[in-house]
Amino acid sequence: MRRPGAVRRRAAARRLDGFGESVIREMTRLAARYDAVNLSQGFPDFPAPDEVKEAAVAAIRNDVNQYAVTWGMPEFRRAIADQYAARGWPGIDADAEVTVACGATETITAAILALIDDGDEILVFEPLHESYAPAAMLAGAHVVPVPLRAPEWTFDPDDLARRITPRTRAIIVTNPHNPTGRVFTAGELETIARVCRERDLIALTDEIYEHIVYQGQHRFLARLPGMSDRTVTVSAMSKSYAVTGWRVGWAIASPPLTDAIRKVHDFMTIAAPAPFQAAGVTALRLGADYYDRTREDYRSRRDAALAIFASAGIDTTPPQGAYYLLGDVSPHMRALGVQDSTELVGWLIREARVALVPGAALYLTPGAGRSLVRLAFPKRPETLRMAGERLASAAVALGVPVFAQRQDGAADSTAGHTAADR
Repeated sequence: MRRPGAVRRRAAARRLDGFGESVIREMTRLAARYDAVNLSQGFPDFPAPDEVKEAAVAAIRNDVNQYAVTWGMPEFRRAIADQYAARGWPGIDADAEVTVACGATETITAAILALIDDGDEILVFEPLHESYAPAAMLAGAHVVPVPLRAPEWTFDPDDLARRITPRTRAIIVTNPHNPTGRVFTAGELETIARVCRERDLIALTDEIYEHIVYQGQHRFLARLPGMSDRTVTVSAMSKSYAVTGWRVGWAIASPPLTDAIRKVHDFMTIAAPAPFQAAGVTALRLGADYYDRTREDYRSRRDAALAIFASAGIDTTPPQGAYYLLGDVSPHMRALGVQDSTELVGWLIREARVALVPGAALYLTPGAGRSLVRLAFPKRPETLRMAGERLASAAVALGVPVFAQRQDGAADSTAGHTAADR
């Protein structure tokens, strides 16, 4: 019997069919429930820079607490343009080409809603961040995955071209890439640019890890010939300044693209938090030394994370950028008698009290990623040490072969040895 006052029609809109909850955020909730070390969600457990925090406090005390200009405080947009100019991208018009929004996720969603029509297709490299497909679905679009192939996590240019149809409108490029850590080469970016020019595609580039590069060089796709008018470059304060909770991101795009993005952003969130935009001016002016220190700090954390995977018998490719490892847990699954790393991750949270992300959450292709897990390493040394001890103990319990760390940060299989033999 229907309850009095119950909704007669379906409660959720059809556009939400196929939506699930965020697996990454669910892992964080489970980590809290089981008192597990949270290496699932990509947020730092160490403080943001003191000068950036003090700038936010000062802004609040000075009553910078009301709506900012919808598309961003003028001084913050100028600071964004100035920093990009210092990194080889001069001439960005802060008034006409920069839009400040509530984090990279909202920025990308606003761009998709603004530029993609119902029935369009969007190419995206797979594995991928779990937010891209829902954003496309909200726009009535379809995401077409383009596989990155392990262990180098490169793509096949011919395969990329074959996946383009008359309905293809855009491509999403995450560089450095989450979750593989791939930093795309100049040649790979030129291949993407050529496809965009020849097939009249828009490029949405998620460059939130642009300052966290260990190997290779981060390059702006928008700076390649013919790409400035068809690229939306997205970044945010979250990762570079350890303020993932502030929700301040931005898009850089040509005026026609910017005008469309601003319309959507205006009616989604009105404006990003004003005091944190004010603090962003300070953050963006920290100087090259800050980014050098940040990169080296993350390199140290990366090496510690590689040692964790090695001690737990998890095979991985050392990332060139960002702050994740993507590892193969096939031996652990066999030892536990499960067919999907989702089950293994649940066991690890409950029994080893370490939270990772199951690989299937990072793929759209059915069955893909089932033997993979993602580890996020923006953590304090003591956090990583505790997680390593717990994962190594889990490997002992499962009898999984472990690896010996090489000088280059990769791992060699220690054939015939298990964690219990260490």
